[in-house]
Amino acid sequence: MKPAAKRAQWSALIVDDEPMARASLRKLLEREADAITIFEAKNGPEATSLILAERPDVVFLDVQMPEMNGFDVVRQVGAAAMPEVIFVTAHDQFAIQAFEINALDYLLKPVSEERFAEALQRARSHRRRRGDDSERIVSLLQTLAAPPKFLVRIAVRSAGKTRFVHLEDVLWIQAAENYVQLHTATSQHLVHASMQSMLERLDPDMFVRIHRSAIVNVRHVMQIETTEQGEYLLTLDNGFCIQSSRTYNEIIKKWVSNRP
Repeated sequence: MKPAAKRAQWSALIVDDEPMARASLRKLLEREADAITIFEAKNGPEATSLILAERPDVVFLDVQMPEMNGFDVVRQVGAAAMPEVIFVTAHDQFAIQAFEINALDYLLKPVSEERFAEALQRARSHRRRRGDDSERIVSLLQTLAAPPKFLVRIAVRSAGKTRFVHLEDVLWIQAAENYVQLHTATSQHLVHASMQSMLERLDPDMFVRIHRSAIVNVRHVMQIETTEQGEYLLTLDNGFCIQSSRTYNEIIKKWVSNRP
C-alpha cells in the first residue's frame, strides 16, 4: 500500500519568462520539507490570471519581463487579491524599487540556496502572523501608482542582511566597475548599478556629477577651489577632497553661481 501523499500546506507561484529560471526556483521549492503546491507562469498576463484564480500564498515575481513586467502585475492584480511578493531580479536598482513599494523581499539572480531559504523563511513567518495585511498591500499599490520621483534611501546587502542607507547621509558616490560605491561619513557600500542609472534616480538639487567616476552630495561640500589646470577641487565636510574633470566644469559653474 502506497503511503498517503502529503497534503500541501501552502502554495507558491513562480513567474519568469525564462524557463531555466523557473526550473531553478522550482527545484529549490521542491527541496522544502513542507508540501508545497507550485504554480508557474511565463509572463505577466498568465501570472495575473493564476493569482486571481489560485490565490497562492507567495509569488516569486520576476521584475524584467517583456510587455508586462513584475510591477505591472502588482498593479493589475490590485490590493485585495495580491499575495506576498518576493521580487526576483538581476539588477540591484530594481531591488531598490522592490523595497520602496514594500515587497516582502527580493532575490538577485542567480539565486543562491542560502538567500532563497532566507526569503522563504521570511515569507513563512510573515504568513503566520500577518492576518489581514491589506493595509500594507494598499500602501504597495499606492506607491506604485505614484512612485517617488527620486530615491530617498537605498537598500544595500552585506553578510546576508539588507540595510537602508539614507541618501542625505551619502557624501559622494564612486564608480567601481559594474558597481557604485556609496561613501558616508562612517561607512562604504557597494550597489550593483551604473553611474548613469544611479544619477537618474538621484535628486539633482542634492547630487551633482563632477567626474566620470564621481558624484557628490552638494550638501556636504564645504569648499571649492580652482586648480591651475582649470578644474575644481571640492572639499567635503569630512575633510576629503575630490577633483573634478573639465568635462563637468559647466555643471559645477552653474551650481556654484546659483543659476537655476
